[in-house]
Amino acid sequence: MIVGRFVNPDNSAFQVALNSKIYVDKTGLLEYTNSVLNTTSAYICNSRPRRFGKSYAANMLAAYYSKGASSENMFSNLNIGKSADFRTHLNQYDVVHIDIQWFLSNCENADNVVALIKKSVLDELREIYPDILNTEIISLSDALSRVTEQTGQKFVLIIDEWDVLIRDEAANEKIQNEYINFLRSIFKGTEPTRCIQLAYLTGILPIKKEKTQSALNNLEEFTMLYPDELAPFIGFTEEEVKELCQRYNRDFEKVKKWYDGYLLNDYQVYNPKAVVSVMTKGKFRSYWSETGSYEVVVPLIGMNFDGLKTAIIEMLSGLEVEVNTGTFKNDPANIQNKDDVLTYLIHLGYLGYNEATGAAFIPNEEIRQEMITAVRSSKWNEMISFQQESKELLSATISMDENAVAERIGKIHSEYASAIQYNDENSLSSTIAIAYLAAMQYYYKPIRELPTGLGFADFVFIPKPEFKGSYPALLVELKWNKKAETAIQQIKEKKYSDSILNYTGDILLVGINYDKVNKKHQCKIERHKNN
Repeated sequence: MIVGRFVNPDNSAFQVALNSKIYVDKTGLLEYTNSVLNTTSAYICNSRPRRFGKSYAANMLAAYYSKGASSENMFSNLNIGKSADFRTHLNQYDVVHIDIQWFLSNCENADNVVALIKKSVLDELREIYPDILNTEIISLSDALSRVTEQTGQKFVLIIDEWDVLIRDEAANEKIQNEYINFLRSIFKGTEPTRCIQLAYLTGILPIKKEKTQSALNNLEEFTMLYPDELAPFIGFTEEEVKELCQRYNRDFEKVKKWYDGYLLNDYQVYNPKAVVSVMTKGKFRSYWSETGSYEVVVPLIGMNFDGLKTAIIEMLSGLEVEVNTGTFKNDPANIQNKDDVLTYLIHLGYLGYNEATGAAFIPNEEIRQEMITAVRSSKWNEMISFQQESKELLSATISMDENAVAERIGKIHSEYASAIQYNDENSLSSTIAIAYLAAMQYYYKPIRELPTGLGFADFVFIPKPEFKGSYPALLVELKWNKKAETAIQQIKEKKYSDSILNYTGDILLVGINYDKVNKKHQCKIERHKNN
């Protein structure tokens, strides 16, 4: 069997992943693809952000299915090796594996990318099947169909970074139309079912609605919004991260605070790039910017859409924000409103998504740092003034200046009442979250309704280790039409401090009450005393 670069590749690309210091077994994806081979579910578009192992997965699929590889030893000790049909599909198929980003990078003129893809693949197919394919055949879909007709064997088609032309050449209508027609020629109609055993497309964006959707309407989508069965194969699961923390002697709780947060079905999913970096380097920081840039976010969050900046402030403060993901057409050049911006940021990995509540949120400390940098670079006047107010509130809290705290919370509550219902218990909770926005520099994302002792603490602020000597932990309890003293008493009676028994720094108990009649806030602050 002739081994090619794009047709029937060897398994060397996946071997690089196995050679790495850290490899997490994701061959369960192969069990899924084996289960849908040669069915209507065998046409898959799996989108996920950068640094989430898209190319690793594509290389794994090619190494397993390609006739150009001999991969039994490679896979036999992995999870797929325990599967009953492991050898049934191992290295049994003609595989076409193309990386659109590679072709774009190796093409002097982007207008010629599609032509280069077709020529490169067709040249190799002709070398493998000279008696079937002559030089007069210039259509890739026609070539695949003819080979299947003559040999009875179907193809596995893998397209990595399938959406790079949709994203990077969004303004070039000629390239867009040529690429969409290319995809349509391969996937449209009933012919694909005759010659494609499995199609696996991976990229950042889901299938673009309108033109591209019509070209790829027979593909089943798995996204950061709706990952479905592929959820455990998108990033590292919590159990996998716990095992790595044990192996590398890392503090799991700290790793969780920094890198957890993507909620995919029932899985807490971590960014693989970040986890591998903190395991091998031992430093807790944002690794996101090492292979990407916050600059892609700056023009998005700076767009002049109603409610967008308020939503960003609320999410930076630890709140979830409802988002209508249905309006976004998966087209970065066609963003129409706040919801489109937030949905795009979810697909890019800068926001998490809670399918149960239909809300977006900043997933972890790493991304929060990236978003803070983006906001500062955007130079929002609103943010600059608000941060100053928030700093004054935090300073007053730490100084235990109860009157100043009450006054500043009242001011923030009033100023942001346009974004939330003022006379509402939820509005007070939202106000407290955004009021302490300045705390994000010194504290982890606030924990809301932390179960502990005999109840749930409304807010718990834990300082980052480097600030523990200067900033106390804050246990904040809210009351509505009662007394601030009542809030403090509840903290004590229900032993909310039990939630942070392992915390050895100072702890402040903060009770805040809002009187609906006179629209006044009261505050009571006490220093926690260890028994």
